[in-house]
Amino acid sequence: MATGELYFADEKARRNYKIKTVVVNILLYGFLTIFALFMLVPFIFMLVGSFIDTLAFNQFTATGDFAFLAFDNWTVNNYVKIFAATTTNSMGVEVERTSFAQYFLNTFVVAVGSTLVTVITSVLSAFAFARLEFKGKNLLFTLLLSTMMIPGEMMVITNYQTTIAFGWESTFAALIFVHGVSIFYIYYLRQTFQQIPNELYLAAKVDGVGDIGYLWKVMLPIGMPTVMTIVILSLMGAWNSYVWPQLVANGMYRYDSDYDMRLVSNGLMALFQGDFGNDNTAMIAGSTVVTAPLFIFFLIFRKYIMRGVSRSGIKG
Repeated sequence: MATGELYFADEKARRNYKIKTVVVNILLYGFLTIFALFMLVPFIFMLVGSFIDTLAFNQFTATGDFAFLAFDNWTVNNYVKIFAATTTNSMGVEVERTSFAQYFLNTFVVAVGSTLVTVITSVLSAFAFARLEFKGKNLLFTLLLSTMMIPGEMMVITNYQTTIAFGWESTFAALIFVHGVSIFYIYYLRQTFQQIPNELYLAAKVDGVGDIGYLWKVMLPIGMPTVMTIVILSLMGAWNSYVWPQLVANGMYRYDSDYDMRLVSNGLMALFQGDFGNDNTAMIAGSTVVTAPLFIFFLIFRKYIMRGVSRSGIKG
């Protein structure tokens, strides 16, 4: 009998097992397909709706006619509207406004900056708690973990007061450094670093390699899947952030009154409440533009998340 092949007393048992396996697979994949459709249909509707003329879309929502799916009704005017640097007011006069591209640039700067700071603090802290020996290490780590029990909303006022005291209101520093430390990421990366045998660290010490050299040459390459997971999650968190940017950067730059500091989240909301308050398809196009980069980014790098999660759950 081949390795891994199940043993059956007779042919009837083998046949029943195969039938049961097929039925279970059909039910499983059928459920997953239905679940996937429930998840995808709103995104498909959003994508298609972003290319439809406003009048045609309003007619669809009023009558339920699916004729709007026809390609002859599609247009890119909605995307032109949100990225335009001017708009027409109720008096028919063109006025300048912030292009959605500005919000994209701001968000990119904040996402990359905050992720870089988060990775640096997480790597150094995780290495210290996983490998170095110093007095009070376990107590300090326990105190840090206990802060995870405090809801983030309770820290908003304190963070805001600190930002005001530092003079960071309406600056990139307020958006970058406030999210520069994550206790969860430190804990997550520490678990990965602890799986690396301590003998490697001792051997590196014998060879004269310093702590930073050992971290750079040994621990980081081994823990790279976890580090990549932190990078991806941090970028996605910064991109989706709304409450904090709305509080500290919902207007012009502190040192340049002509520079709009808003990110894609609160910038999109401002467009919804202002220029495109009655333009449904323009709002849908804005939502699509905000969602698409994250969706594509996740599809490209999802394997790193899976690999990091699987590695963090293995001891060795």
